[in-house]
Amino acid sequence: MPAVRTDSRTLELIGFALVAVTILLVLPLLLDIFRLNLVGKYLTYAFVAVGLVLCWGHTGILSLGQGVFFGLGGYCMAAFLKLEASSVANTKIQSTPGIPDFMDWNQITELPFFWVPFKSFSFTLIAVVAVPAIMAFILSVAMFKRRVGGVYFAIITQALAAVMTILIIGRQGYTGGINGITDLRTLLGWDIRPDSAKYVLYFVCCFLLLGTMFLARFVTLSKLGRILVAVRDKEDRVRFSGYDVANFKIFVFCLASAIAALGGAMFTLQVGFMSPSFVGIVPSIEMVIFCAVGGRHSLVGAVVGTLLVNWGKTLFSESFPELWLFAMGGLFIAVVLAFPRGLAGLVTDQLIPRLMSLGGFGRRAPSPAPAE
Repeated sequence: MPAVRTDSRTLELIGFALVAVTILLVLPLLLDIFRLNLVGKYLTYAFVAVGLVLCWGHTGILSLGQGVFFGLGGYCMAAFLKLEASSVANTKIQSTPGIPDFMDWNQITELPFFWVPFKSFSFTLIAVVAVPAIMAFILSVAMFKRRVGGVYFAIITQALAAVMTILIIGRQGYTGGINGITDLRTLLGWDIRPDSAKYVLYFVCCFLLLGTMFLARFVTLSKLGRILVAVRDKEDRVRFSGYDVANFKIFVFCLASAIAALGGAMFTLQVGFMSPSFVGIVPSIEMVIFCAVGGRHSLVGAVVGTLLVNWGKTLFSESFPELWLFAMGGLFIAVVLAFPRGLAGLVTDQLIPRLMSLGGFGRRAPSPAPAE
């Protein structure tokens, strides 16, 4: 019987379909609104993992600061929601009505100029993507044009996460400080707190995530995607072929950052707050682990890995909260040593070939004897 080759693109499409059916049909039918809202929060982290597949898996750029861009997207959305919740009628008991409560607590008497544009929802939607992308552009141009990469770039992005956390906490009157931006109530007059609103926001998050997955898949299957893989494997050869390697790295890093920011905006809408605890080093490293566990070369694997790790985190931390960080570190080490291609590689390299061999599809016809 002739060998049957498993086409990777077909497997990926099947994986896309399974993910879509699971998050759009199976989970909403099986879970109550509390658990479903938890899954919605996990899916916002999956945006970061999808961006890391492009940035780390396909281009070889390991960023340990993606929490910065996730947080910036969330803070942009939170600024709009907070201004809407801080109308004069809602804040009439403050010393200065019409400004966010944390500004009033810090003796700020008028809205800072950089908050004013966030009164516009259209501006906010643009800023959610543009602000993180601009920061990513500035950082990547400064690094990649000077051929700074590898572990040095990873350390610099980690330092950026630390700096942003310190900045947000230190400027309490403008950012809400360690508490973040809380008490978010409505979006254009629509109350985002009831269970019915949480269902709507969950499905919006699902469709946005699937859309970003298809966008990322389009990039990986295009000529651009092939060049990105070449940059990862043989950067000098790509450069000697006449391509400007820095420009490709800048593009993919900015795209990954914009995708992460979308996740941050959806996180703010679903959870109802944003704080610096999602911007720092620890959440950024956790997001890398989500991608590594699922498979940094697989979009579907990154999403599945994000869901599984976060679900495990929830279950484990309920019983042993002080041990979770050790479990996370052990999980990352185990993945790197046991199956470096993640769960996706485990399925494609081990599970599917064994299933095919058991079904009789893996037998190869004997090779003809060499001519004398």
